[in-house]
Amino acid sequence: MAKTTQITVSAESRPGVLARVSETLARAGINIVGVCAGEAAGRGKIRLVVSDPARARAALTAARIRSGEEPALLLSLEDRPGALAEVAAKLAAARINIKCAYATTAGGGKAQAVVVVSNPEKAERALG
Repeated sequence: MAKTTQITVSAESRPGVLARVSETLARAGINIVGVCAGEAAGRGKIRLVVSDPARARAALTAARIRSGEEPALLLSLEDRPGALAEVAAKLAAARINIKCAYATTAGGGKAQAVVVVSNPEKAERALG
């Protein structure tokens, strides 16, 4: 488990927004490690874990793309049924709210999950 920073971009939900954000980061030499994009009530929200959060924020600001950041946990899990359920259960038992989670597998028996919680320090202790 590693601490990381999630960058959040809130914007109008329309074609090209994710392209603009990802192109801005690419031009700045920033690698996107994880991404989750969705919409609610006509507003889009893009959540990103990147190789260099400070440079990413600077690039987004220079491109006039508003963004925020918050601490997150980057978890390496076994790629098997129930792995995420075990993490969620441990956090629930410690009374830690999961604000956001997204994951992917890259093969090789491992999965990576980004978890944003109400109390990252307590979550680290709960997950051991």
